[in-house]
Amino acid sequence: MNTVRYDLPEVDDFTRPYWDAAAQGRLLLRRCADCGRAHHYPREFCPYCWAGEERVTWEQAGGRAVLYTWSVIHRNDLPPFGERVPYVAAVVDLEEGPRLMTELVPASGGGSSGDGSSGDGGVVSGAGSSGAGLRVGMPLEVAFREAAEGVWVPVFGVA
Repeated sequence: MNTVRYDLPEVDDFTRPYWDAAAQGRLLLRRCADCGRAHHYPREFCPYCWAGEERVTWEQAGGRAVLYTWSVIHRNDLPPFGERVPYVAAVVDLEEGPRLMTELVPASGGGSSGDGSSGDGGVVSGAGSSGAGLRVGMPLEVAFREAAEGVWVPVFGVA
């Protein structure tokens, strides 16, 4: 019997460029040519000025962010999250402006820059299960973790 996974994206034709880039170690955003603002999650229109798909394009993000908020998760019954507790769920502010929900991983070994290696995830180094050591505004950097064969997701570690 296959267990349903709640951590995998539903890739469609529109979001495929985002997930393909993640598998290559690149984080993409959408930017509006009318108002100039970047946004995330990927949408076919600008959520700020409502410009249509022809005015919103993909661009590569620099991968730098700051911590906006976080929570240390000690229990999660949805597969496969229960196997990874404790872990740090976080919201980060990307340098380009958008806010992104993600997971914080150890600065070394928690993810990959898309080179095919992946780490074991877990609580950010030095943070402990209480989240000690984390602070709002701390600098972070994107990494990528292979969630399933060929499916890479952006995660962040302390810069």
